Amino acid sequence: MNSFKSFCEKIKSGAIDDFDALAMDSFMFQSTRNKIYRKYLEIRGIQAHNITEVRDIPFLPIGMFKTTKVISGPDELFNSYYSSSGTTGQENSRHYIYSKNFYLEHCVNNFERVYGCLEGFNVLALLPSYLEREGSSLVDMAAHFIKKSKSAQSGFYLYEHEALLGKMEQLRKDGRKTLLLGVTFALLDLAEKIKEQEDFGDLIVMETGGMKGRRKEMIREEVHQLLRAAFKVPHIHSEYGMTELMSQAYSPGEGKFWCSPFMKVLIRDVYDPYTYTSGRTGAINVIDLANFHSCSFIETEDLGLENKDGSFTVLGRMDNSETRGCNLMIN
Repeated sequence: MNSFKSFCEKIKSGAIDDFDALAMDSFMFQSTRNKIYRKYLEIRGIQAHNITEVRDIPFLPIGMFKTTKVISGPDELFNSYYSSSGTTGQENSRHYIYSKNFYLEHCVNNFERVYGCLEGFNVLALLPSYLEREGSSLVDMAAHFIKKSKSAQSGFYLYEHEALLGKMEQLRKDGRKTLLLGVTFALLDLAEKIKEQEDFGDLIVMETGGMKGRRKEMIREEVHQLLRAAFKVPHIHSEYGMTELMSQAYSPGEGKFWCSPFMKVLIRDVYDPYTYTSGRTGAINVIDLANFHSCSFIETEDLGLENKDGSFTVLGRMDNSETRGCNLMIN
């Protein structure tokens, strides 16, 4: 397997019979075609042919997306990119992609594996700050979800809280489930406007992280407790994604995230990034097979824990790393 087309077809088919075998194929492809990753391996004195197991694959520090063009192919194929939101004074990441259509359909497949067909939803997207800039992969994903829902009631909202609450109450009798997808600070702002008697019926509230300096930092449990009480729902759902990844993990509640079939999370030791830990807090490494065009092996700056049931929990940020606009700080 040695081309964009073959990787793309495999991901689209969803036929991942052997994750580790495909990960090794991706590693061998990127170790030769991605000049940034190849240089990184050279600096560490690693020869690709000596890597025989997935756990031995080196992960590229996520900060490389801020300073370099991380691509696995000729430069002329990569004219589009998504950029991170960041905050004032920070350099934003850029994830160059060769096909937005592939990304959008991949997002739909990831979502529908967990929640069912989007045509069964009204999709309401509350994404201020993301909508107010260009290059957000989250906004593109939400726009595609809205389109795929085929509902005239679906749409974006910025700060029109009263209009959004009115729409949500109206949709209680619509017969479809309603997905409220929102950045965390905006969901908290909206929750403060809810009147006690308001009832939104079969509602899924999904936070994507992000305080953007708009509110004081809170632990995830505190955020979810406030949102559950305000929206009168048993669980707050979450999405774990970032500019540098094509895939998303979803949490149906309690902060436990489940990977898609194309994604795997490994927890590395905070003090020794070349070893992995089990049963205790470490830093998150992500394998995303859908990143075949860039780098599938990303060393993030997020702290996490692998749970015994196969899920993982995000526990915040590593010390001395920049605050990422797309993540909720909880420690």
